[in-house]
Amino acid sequence: MHYSYDRILTTHVGSLPRPPLIENLLVKAECGDSDAETELEKQLPAAVAQSVTAQQAWGIDIVNDGEVSKTGYSTYIQQRLAGFSGESPSLRFDDLSPFPQYRKVQANAAGTRRLVRPCCTGPLQVLTDQPLKRDIQNLSEATKHRDIADVFMNAASPGVISLFHTNQFYSDDDKYLEALSTVMRHEYEAIHAAGFMLQIDCPDLAMGRHTQYRQLSSTDFLKRAAIQVEVLNAALTNIPGNRIRMHICWGNYEGPHHHDIPLEKLFDTIMAAKPGGLLLESSNPRHAHEWELFRRQSLPDDKILIPGLIDSVNNYIEHPELVSQRIMQFANLVGRERVIAGADCGFATFAGMGKVDPAIAVEKFKSLVAGANIASQKLWRPI
Repeated sequence: MHYSYDRILTTHVGSLPRPPLIENLLVKAECGDSDAETELEKQLPAAVAQSVTAQQAWGIDIVNDGEVSKTGYSTYIQQRLAGFSGESPSLRFDDLSPFPQYRKVQANAAGTRRLVRPCCTGPLQVLTDQPLKRDIQNLSEATKHRDIADVFMNAASPGVISLFHTNQFYSDDDKYLEALSTVMRHEYEAIHAAGFMLQIDCPDLAMGRHTQYRQLSSTDFLKRAAIQVEVLNAALTNIPGNRIRMHICWGNYEGPHHHDIPLEKLFDTIMAAKPGGLLLESSNPRHAHEWELFRRQSLPDDKILIPGLIDSVNNYIEHPELVSQRIMQFANLVGRERVIAGADCGFATFAGMGKVDPAIAVEKFKSLVAGANIASQKLWRPI
């Protein structure tokens, strides 16, 4: 894990706007178009290299492959694991229920598409490790001989896979999670073995409260979340915590979010997870105030914060001074060495469903970098 000893480093959550050709091929391949799959394999090395080059040009210090090869941060596993078929029920977002007209408008919004989300209908096992090997190879080649602080690669948590892919095979949710933990462990360890920082995406620990487990009380949800953390930790047994980061998310969508479970309630559960880096939504209107939690709660010594300082679902370009102010809020509470500047969430969570114009997303990242530079000058100002 990177401690910032002379400046604030920058990174992001994972998905970046994909080239239109790649996006089109991904959607077709997800629907079973074999010709699209073949063409995608040809196009991906250049697309990954292009993404890394762009991130470096923006000034991002800790980069990834932009998730250009994935249809979605959680649904990509259906191409890698055996045991999925059919179709999972629609996800219901509890915060949208009181606003049916708004929900209808969102469902019909331009640029959205129906996600392919099969159920778990059989025993889980690795179907093929070729997509994983391909992604590792492409990112390794794209980052070779570059002056980059570090490289990360995303992987879905057992809990978020269970959120998007309904269990219709295992006798209960715990057994389903355990099976997911066992089968995903291979992917986690392969990413680590390749020398990358492993990022585990865990919207299940926050968004799960008002979706999958919306009928539970907060107390009962936290019990479920604790089990999901325990299962995740088991899958990470062989990977040092300082080489893992974890993204906590309440849902990367524009909406009321008034049923989001507060970070304060999640705090102890999240801190029990093994990853040493914590990526938290910290800039959107529902969670921008939660930096103050660290006045009352101590960040464990083995963890650093990677707060989201730019919003991933609106087209405002945050002013660098605002980014700097947000960095300072965290740095003054947990220490400048333990803060890395990040984004709230991905900018292209699912192929074909981005909310931010790609050109505007670039400017938002440039503003993130400029804000980190301003904060660095203030935090490391000679006394």
